[in-house]
Amino acid sequence: MHNENSAPIALQRCGGLILVSDTPKGRGVFASKDIPARTVIDTCPVLVLGIEENDTYVKHTVLYHYTYNWPSKDSDGKLTNTQAVILGLGSMFNHALDQNVGWERDVARSLVTYTALRDIKAGEELCISYGQRLTFKDADAPEPVTEDPSAVLSSIQLESE
Repeated sequence: MHNENSAPIALQRCGGLILVSDTPKGRGVFASKDIPARTVIDTCPVLVLGIEENDTYVKHTVLYHYTYNWPSKDSDGKLTNTQAVILGLGSMFNHALDQNVGWERDVARSLVTYTALRDIKAGEELCISYGQRLTFKDADAPEPVTEDPSAVLSSIQLESE
């Protein structure tokens, strides 16, 4: 008999997913067929990194850019955060503030489940939100509008006395 955390886990991945290597964001996961809202996209095992292992080694590699924050306990049992590598497609989803895929951590079983938040059309990229504090330039962000200072000055009308 298995307890809840050691029982076999049914891994799910919906069909109709492709990995594209040459997008403006780098590699990305795309739908090759329509995916209905609330479809489980992928259930991914998680490799939780030790706090020291992460700080000493992983933080200094390209792998660090593919990790997720993960709740953990330090050597004193105090709740803290470390990093985790999400296996499967989990680390391949790009960022969009208007994401079409949500994700949920299952800390007890070291899993992340990704679900379609809305209907996703064939050809559309599947994206999650990395949050507001990005460490890179958001490829989907609108370019800031800059005004020509001389145009601004010439548009000012001075009143004559």
